Amino acid sequence: MVTSREPTAGEAAFEADECTTSLEVDHAAGSADAANALTHLFTLRENGKFDAQLCPVRDVLDRIGDTWTMLVIMALAAKPYRFSELGRAIPDISKRMLTETLRNLERDGLLTRSVFPTKPPSVEYRLSNTGQSFLVPLATLVAWADRMHATIARSRAEYDVRVDVVPVGNGMLAN
Repeated sequence: MVTSREPTAGEAAFEADECTTSLEVDHAAGSADAANALTHLFTLRENGKFDAQLCPVRDVLDRIGDTWTMLVIMALAAKPYRFSELGRAIPDISKRMLTETLRNLERDGLLTRSVFPTKPPSVEYRLSNTGQSFLVPLATLVAWADRMHATIARSRAEYDVRVDVVPVGNGMLAN
């Protein structure tokens, strides 16, 4: 009889580390190398050796995949901003969401917050070295999205016609 047990901290760290190292991709090798690395992750999952809650990839993607994080990072790539100035640079963001996004990015070490002893106090946000290191993959993703947006829009329209989808608010409803 096989019994299951919780992984030790060392095993959990190894699994989380393996999640990251298995995604090391030789960009010169192209999409085949990327596909092999991603396939390895799913093989780990199928074999029960992958714990999504310990995976740094999922943890990071949860943060950067939210509504506002990438826009804030893109704005801060150009220059440091004060809070109000950053809010004007991203006009759709509420003060509450800007505050929450900045706190999360500071907590994750992607930006730094500097308070200057002026009256009233002045606060400036800028990308940290870690945040700067994210600009290369972010630029790649933005370029891909720009390049593929028309293709994706066409695919959506074709799908919507094919399954008779009706827009409802921000979502879709299939008839």
